[in-house]
Amino acid sequence: HVHVVESGGGSVQAGGSLRLSCVASGYIDSRNCMGWFRQAPGKEREGVAAVYSDGAVTYYAESVRGRFTISQDTMNTVTLQMNDLNPDDTAMYYCAYSGGASCRPGMGRPGQYDYWGQGTQVTVSS
Repeated sequence: HVHVVESGGGSVQAGGSLRLSCVASGYIDSRNCMGWFRQAPGKEREGVAAVYSDGAVTYYAESVRGRFTISQDTMNTVTLQMNDLNPDDTAMYYCAYSGGASCRPGMGRPGQYDYWGQGTQVTVSS
């Protein structure tokens, strides 16, 4: 079993920045995917960014490319630096973990992940 905990959400004005952090604990596979997803009220959960454990394979949603950066600091910790935020980025943000190499092809899809955190709220005001 793997336990996932996010931190770092909050409220910010448009154009501002936030940094989200995620720690996975428990049985951590040296080959894994860790990703960030978000869900706004009335919308489906969508992939934001993800990274494979070698650090070289990443995924970004088109809507955040160039503004958000995901980094895997250690085998079980990732951060999401979010710059130039806008109101459309307002959502609950979730971190997720999937062990093994099979997660890579679809690392931006929620169904690829087995373990999820409780979420952290990001609110961007105009």
